[in-house]
Amino acid sequence: MKDILKVIRRELGIIRKRPVYILASVGVLLVNAIFYISLMRDGLPHDLPIGLVDLDQSSTSRALAQQLDATQLGKVIYYDDFHRARQDMETGRLTSYLVIPEGFNADIQAQRQPHIAYYVNSLYFVGGALAYKDILTMVNLTSGAVQRQVLRMKGVNEREIMNRIQPIVLDQHQIGNPATNYGVYLNGVLLPGILEMIVILITVYALGSEMKYGTSRHLLKIAGGSFEKALLGKMVPYAFIFTVLGITLELLLFHWLKYPLKGSLWWMFLDILLLVTASEALAVFIVELFPVLRIAISIGAIVSVLGISLAGFTFPVEGMPPYIQGFSAIFPLRHYYLFHVQETIWGSGFAGWWQEVVHLLLFLFLPPVFFRRLKSAYFLQDYERN
Repeated sequence: MKDILKVIRRELGIIRKRPVYILASVGVLLVNAIFYISLMRDGLPHDLPIGLVDLDQSSTSRALAQQLDATQLGKVIYYDDFHRARQDMETGRLTSYLVIPEGFNADIQAQRQPHIAYYVNSLYFVGGALAYKDILTMVNLTSGAVQRQVLRMKGVNEREIMNRIQPIVLDQHQIGNPATNYGVYLNGVLLPGILEMIVILITVYALGSEMKYGTSRHLLKIAGGSFEKALLGKMVPYAFIFTVLGITLELLLFHWLKYPLKGSLWWMFLDILLLVTASEALAVFIVELFPVLRIAISIGAIVSVLGISLAGFTFPVEGMPPYIQGFSAIFPLRHYYLFHVQETIWGSGFAGWWQEVVHLLLFLFLPPVFFRRLKSAYFLQDYERN
């Protein structure tokens, strides 16, 4: 224990002398938390610019425009011609635009089928998808209002009118996120994903810098010649710092910001602790495979980004090709996300997420696989430093 405590004191001194450790951990996580939480503070985007080219200028077309403008998501911008609206969408000023043709109201009155054209820029995925949903909803509501007016003129009673317009009534329940808050949807996993990236990169840097700057033998001397003590003493301070950051992040999301949490906050603390330890173990494994700092940092960055992409919270893993589904299991964030879903949405407790605990603990068995390779690199210093 004395040797391990000596290594811990040495590592704390390095952290104190090199501001990069605090800036790359506390600073990066703080900046990202402020950015994403403030960006999504309103829950959903609102006042998305939707262009409207009204070539009919009738009461029906103006009513459609007013209804579209009255929604929370959309803000109607009027255009006199099609080409100007298209130009503004191509330059990014519009998410979409709607073209109401000339004779729109006359076709409705004559019971002919008018055609409305709308164009959506799906390059901006969230804005384009929401604008598409908004326009489609308003067009369908307008269509229903016209049908109701025609049926009333024919003397059909209100109950039968509604049965014809909406023969199937949907009873919608949005579980876990009833307000459709994009902050809840993204920040609950994206910010822990950024923490995972910080853990991997800083751990790789801390281990690789000993080889790059030729200080690994000094470290081993302090540890009494034991590589195991040196590695354990070096990891403890970072594990403590990252765990404190993770717990603070969980408190920020679920306690102060009141994100939906059906289960227990204490279990979420366990989830973040397992994520930190599994990420550190994965980082040690990367350095063992590539005992050159610049290569290990590059591999760590790639693994971190892929972990966020394949976690499944932006696109379901079940919808990916089978070989990608299996590949996603090698990233700690994937198992953190599955634990997160079971506890925050369903509140299922141990019965719902015990398998993810096992998967995260399996990462701790990665370092012993190539343990001798890193041990040899630390003792012999026969590796490339540039």
